[in-house]
Formats: sequence, structure tokens, C-alpha cells
Amino acid sequence: MTLTMTLDPRIDDELRESMVRLWTDASNADGAVGFVAPVTAAEVRTAAGKNLAGVGPGLPDRLLVAHEADSGRLAGFLFFEDLRFAPMDHWRMLKAVMVHPDFQGLGYGRELMAEAARIARDWKLSGLRLTARGGHGLETFYGRCGYTEIGRAPRAIRVAPGDERDEVTMWLDLSR
Repeated sequence: MTLTMTLDPRIDDELRESMVRLWTDASNADGAVGFVAPVTAAEVRTAAGKNLAGVGPGLPDRLLVAHEADSGRLAGFLFFEDLRFAPMDHWRMLKAVMVHPDFQGLGYGRELMAEAARIARDWKLSGLRLTARGGHGLETFYGRCGYTEIGRAPRAIRVAPGDERDEVTMWLDLSR
């Protein structure tokens, strides 16, 4: 199976709701995508709306979606965030990087990350940065995608009382 990638898709109600379902399912499967399980679709819809408000061609932020080629089902997505600060205009922050739990382990995450890097190179960016919640092995996954850990904020993410995780900052150097 392969993915069909779309940068800046038309954001209609169907895509919006597919993204909300994916984000909700990923969160409730203990995914480190901005929420702590259990989470409702209504809670996710609010966050998704905020993220989608500023995306599109000619807007500061961009959206990359990945659909499974055979079924057409939304398999994953991520946001490219512009920091809106001229001295940092040569790189972007990746936000809300996720693949639906049904598709994890199939290489879709690597495909999504590779496409993000390809797009960033086309834009002549020198790097991509992202943060990840510690305790999920995400540093290893992103390392296999070419990212290097450049920082760690100890116990910055409170998952539950007494369960605090590091926020790990990763960097992909595209200048080489």
C-alpha cells in the first residue's frame, strides 16, 4: 500500500471531520499529538479549527495530508508552521504530525516525514524542527527519519498528576 500526498488540500467539511476523527483516534490510542486520552471529537474539533484557520497557499501555515492510495482513507497529516519572524524564515516547525493507529507500522509515518522534507527542500528551507513527547520512543522514530535531538525540556508535559514527560526538540538539517 502507498500514500497519496496532498499539500494544501481544499479544506471542506469531509476533510475537516476526517482529520478530527484521525486526531481523536490517535489521541485515544495513547498517541502524543497534543491531547491526553480520553479525548472527545468536540475537544479535538476546537484544536483542529485553530490549526486549520491559518493554512493554505499564500497563508503562513501549510497542511500536508496523506491518503491511503487504495482506499482513499485519510492516513495521516502534519502542519508546516511559519514562525512569523523574519530571522527564522529559513526553516519551519512541524506540528501535529500523526498517522492513524490503523496504519501505524506500515511505513506511512516515514513516507509522510520524507514528503515533508522533500517539500521543505523545494521551498529552499534549511531545516525543519518539531517537538515530541518523551516516553513514546518518538525520538528513535524521528532519528530514523534523519532528525537529531537538539534539546529537551525535562518534565515539561504533564500527562497526569505524577506523570510528567520531557518535551524533546528535534531538528532536520536540510542545508547539506
